[in-house]
Amino acid sequence: MRLNDVENRLLSMSMNVTSSATCIVDAHAHLIYANDGLVRLLGYPREEVLGQSPMMFFVTDAGSEAHPESVLASAFRGEPNEFSALISKQNGQRLWVHVSSTPMFDARGQVENIVIVLTDITQSKLHEELHNKVVGALHEEECLESVLTLLCYEIERIAPDVIVSILSVDLDGFLHPLAGPGLPIEYSRAIEGLSIGPVAGSCGTAAYRGEPVLVMDISNDPLWADYKHLAQKSGLRACWSLPVRNGSGRIAATFALYFRECREPDALHIHLVTAGTHLCMLALEREEARQAIRTMAFYDALTGLPNRGFLLAQAQRCIVDMSREQAGLAILFINLDRFKQINDALGHASGDELLRIMAQRLRSVLSDSDLVGRLSGDEFVLILLRMNATQVRTYLQGLMTLLSWPATIAGTSIVVTASIGISLFPADGQDIETLLQRADIAMCQAKRKSSSFSFYVEEMNRIAQNRLMLETALRSALASNSLKLFYQPQINLNSGRLVGVEALARWTHSALGDISPTQFVPVAEECGLINDLSRWVLQKACEQLAQWREKGLEIPSVSINLSAIDFHNLDLAVLIATQLQLYGLQPSDLCVEVTEGVMLCKSSATEKAIRDLHALGVRLAIDDFGTGYSSLGYLRHLPISELKLDKSFVDDLEHDMSCRALSESVIGIGKGLSLQVVAEGIEFAVQRDILKAQGYEVGQGNFFSPPLSSEAFIQRLDQCHEAW
Repeated sequence: MRLNDVENRLLSMSMNVTSSATCIVDAHAHLIYANDGLVRLLGYPREEVLGQSPMMFFVTDAGSEAHPESVLASAFRGEPNEFSALISKQNGQRLWVHVSSTPMFDARGQVENIVIVLTDITQSKLHEELHNKVVGALHEEECLESVLTLLCYEIERIAPDVIVSILSVDLDGFLHPLAGPGLPIEYSRAIEGLSIGPVAGSCGTAAYRGEPVLVMDISNDPLWADYKHLAQKSGLRACWSLPVRNGSGRIAATFALYFRECREPDALHIHLVTAGTHLCMLALEREEARQAIRTMAFYDALTGLPNRGFLLAQAQRCIVDMSREQAGLAILFINLDRFKQINDALGHASGDELLRIMAQRLRSVLSDSDLVGRLSGDEFVLILLRMNATQVRTYLQGLMTLLSWPATIAGTSIVVTASIGISLFPADGQDIETLLQRADIAMCQAKRKSSSFSFYVEEMNRIAQNRLMLETALRSALASNSLKLFYQPQINLNSGRLVGVEALARWTHSALGDISPTQFVPVAEECGLINDLSRWVLQKACEQLAQWREKGLEIPSVSINLSAIDFHNLDLAVLIATQLQLYGLQPSDLCVEVTEGVMLCKSSATEKAIRDLHALGVRLAIDDFGTGYSSLGYLRHLPISELKLDKSFVDDLEHDMSCRALSESVIGIGKGLSLQVVAEGIEFAVQRDILKAQGYEVGQGNFFSPPLSSEAFIQRLDQCHEAW
């Protein structure tokens, strides 16, 4: 049915009231009516539309929900339909519309006309389509560049007149292409690393200002003065760029539309940019989250260096590469000296700061191919590619100088040294675990010898295996109470009377035989057993002294040796007081022997332990006196009761006048400070006589008695009666 003039006029009056685009199709599928909304939507004059098929403005290959021709055919069968579709305006711009087709019937019930209503849903559809595709790529764990490239492709498909570019903005304000498949590769290379600024093209300026920047004519706009030759060479005439902020509000990227003609964006472009910047932000936030997870999984939180797992994985790949090249590789296992003491003295925050400083110094000496990581605590590893032993020695000179530079922490200037163990590929191992283990062994050797570094040699492996065997056996011995205490008397040189005993740990292993304390005590210190060993010595010594006294034996006191590590225990005095109370002993019944180094340690924990022991009333003695610090002024400030002259001075008293002079100096110091001085290691009567003549009152050594078991000691005590 064709509309007459009156009907057409009345229909126009009613249809033009609505903003929707509406048209009517006759039985031949020709447009017989188009309202003003349709004319505005399509951009065609009404006379060009009337008489045409509505298929003229539908884009049939754009992923519509239904094929428009099929829908129109179903409408003529009397079936109303709704679907979304892409249409093309007269100027070529494409829009998404919601289509509603409603059949109109004549008196016989036959479809006479179809009313088609088009509603512009471009913005929501673009958001939906782009969102679905990009979010789908994110869900599939595509990398950031792939996701953003997909975003560019999709926008360029919808709007063929634009070229999309996405640039990242780093923390230093430099631009880096992330995606821009439509841009010439030469252009992308040219803008890599450009700085943002007030006159830095559209993207650099948008990132600098934090707001959109539209340049409709690149050739004449001052913002492009320094870069227009790049754009013009690539056929780019206009550019609209927007900053993209991440979740924290920082401008992390720019999103830009380039045009090949001088122009401003239209409504479609605005819709695309709105959707594109939002999705770009989602992709960037996802990438930041992935990087954060990766950092937590693969990097040390304190120093930012690769952690153990990540470092070893990288190192193994390097070994494969070096094997292929037939080149060498060096593993440097670095352990900071005295870190625990520094940590205790200045606090954990200062210790953490020191580790960060050391990590930064290690980073600074790396080449592009080398690796550095933190294993744990104060242990770092450097992996140097294409290095032999000679080159490593040269490298170490600079490294050790760098590490030993003073570091100012909490207002204190600290000089830190390091012990470094080196293993070499392929000579010392074919895999990273073996190389790392052997570098660790070499580091321990360097630390024991107080040398700066040590290269691994095969003999070290045997020594390390023996130490491991010794550690295992020691753990078992402590658990099974297999160690014994022996007791060596301390004798008054004038009267020959007993003035005390020193408790000494002894260990006889069923397979290894007698094991000297000089062997098992260092192992206990290294493997964390020293506190257990010291507690055992304390408990057994107190128990034995109490048992002797219960039997009526007059044993004046007992001395025990404690390690420097024991003094890191803030509750050391409480532990000792508990044992004394348990066995009914007085604090003066116990003497604790320590080295000069312990007494002079500036660790807050050590200083507290010394103060607490002194306050408790336990006597403190400096063992091996004369072998440590050269300055003696510190003695008058220490809460000590006793000095023990080192055995090395006693050994040559008879023949070496310098030893005799030194021993005489020590007794003079002791008397001047009202300290008891005990001479250790007396083996012969002549030594006793010289020491006695010099004024020594107490001596100890095999001349009087070797260390004895508790049973043998009682027998010897019975034999000696009044004097030893």
